Amino acid sequence: MQALLLHSGRVIDPANGIDEICDVLVRDGRIAAVGRLEGDDIPGEVERIDCSGRLVLPGLIDTHSHVYQYVTGRFGLNADLCGVHSGVTTLVDQGGASCMTLPGFRKHVIEPSHSRVLSFISAYLVGGLEGHFYPQLYRPDCADIAATVKAAKANADVVKGIKAHAELGGFARWGTEVMQKAAAIGEQTGLPVYIHFGQLWPEPEEGGRDVDPDSIFTQVVDLLKPRDVLAHPFSRHPGGFVELNGEVHPLVRDAIDRGLKVDVGHGSHFSFKMAEKVMSAGIVPHTLGSDMHGYNTSVPAPAGTPDEHEHPDEEHMFKGTSRFSLVSAMTSMIALGLSLEQVIPMVTVNAARMVGMSNEIGSLGVGRVADISVLSDQSGRWLMRDNEGTEVIAERMLQPVFCLREGRRFDATASILPIPEVA
Repeated sequence: MQALLLHSGRVIDPANGIDEICDVLVRDGRIAAVGRLEGDDIPGEVERIDCSGRLVLPGLIDTHSHVYQYVTGRFGLNADLCGVHSGVTTLVDQGGASCMTLPGFRKHVIEPSHSRVLSFISAYLVGGLEGHFYPQLYRPDCADIAATVKAAKANADVVKGIKAHAELGGFARWGTEVMQKAAAIGEQTGLPVYIHFGQLWPEPEEGGRDVDPDSIFTQVVDLLKPRDVLAHPFSRHPGGFVELNGEVHPLVRDAIDRGLKVDVGHGSHFSFKMAEKVMSAGIVPHTLGSDMHGYNTSVPAPAGTPDEHEHPDEEHMFKGTSRFSLVSAMTSMIALGLSLEQVIPMVTVNAARMVGMSNEIGSLGVGRVADISVLSDQSGRWLMRDNEGTEVIAERMLQPVFCLREGRRFDATASILPIPEVA
């Protein structure tokens, strides 16, 4: 493998305290040097890539993806579409695989993908099927604590957490019973539990219990441990970080102080209005996931998928745009007022901590596998909108240019990458 020199980019590596214009030398698929390189520092045969005016970052980590393609029907996207061809080197699939379907996920997604793919295994036996249509698949009887613990421990190289739900439809049907099982799996494996907040399924028309959405956060947090992850803090749906009165739930800060983490989980749930409320309360998420899937991204349904029927929660469908990525989610965070220096740790060093892999990914340490993302960084005025139709102006636009995965270059050519709309 030919040596590569990423020359004169703005290298930002929060894990190692680097933020300067310098070079990154890659040799044999690993990072050989970082700094201002010249003369004997550079091997004779090297491919020099001019990164002037670009950001050179540790390989981006998407903490919320859905890439169990084909098995999860319309839901799962192609891993490399969301990964290396979108400038992202590591994907964390949230709940696609279960204790029953994890071997298939390893064989047919993890192994053939150029992107590194990890799993937060589902707490439910069926995994991430199209549960919006078939919520009974996610009842308490469909969670097997012992089997899921066994699968997670036997596949510790790829299973880095547990995915569960704390949505209004589930609470109306079963209360906290499913969440108790998910929390037990997390305790027995020692892995973080990733909790979806907000209305995922519609409430049952008959036979469901009345639920105060503001009580859900309290009940769930009482079950959780440090390092567990609270997702969708900026959800427009009830039952999450923002109460019905428009105020941030009083226990959010307490939960963070207890060591729980917050992941944006952008996707269809994202609301600029809710984000402003939460962030004005001083709450800045630790990590950032894209939450792209087949319901909110314009990709063809897999061949053989049954004819589409009416979605039971049409508001879940994404209307803001049908093209987005982890990098465009980064731009959203900057448009909300966060600095670039605040956002980059969310998709690098903090994300690596979330998956327990700080010693392997999330930094540009010399000797590490050369997972590197290169982004353009432009100033101007661009229009961004969420699923509620709220529009904001972004004065800084990040876009993926290419990434290196184990030293191999992949250009950002994914068909789902958004086309910036000039304001």
